[in-house]
Amino acid sequence: MSRTERIRELNDRCRSTLSGCRGMVTSGVAALDRMDSVLRSVREFSKFNADNDPYNEHDFGSFVIDGHQLIWKFDYFDCDMQMASLDPADDTITTRV
Repeated sequence: MSRTERIRELNDRCRSTLSGCRGMVTSGVAALDRMDSVLRSVREFSKFNADNDPYNEHDFGSFVIDGHQLIWKFDYFDCDMQMASLDPADDTITTRV
């Protein structure tokens, strides 16, 4: 399995199950009071293409809820959440947010 395939696999697993990662929500998204719909849209997102996924890692998506354009994305930190992960393909040293 290539490095890109491994990152994509880990991202897809985290996104579709909302486990194995940490989530953050902006106050604006929380104010929509539609978290069930937002989280379902993130879990079910599958519209990856060259425009929103140029590295084929499934680390970004965008959708509309109630007329609001929302985005989700993964950032990769070390386990202490102090700096960027040295290798997002290695889930033993990476915290996905």
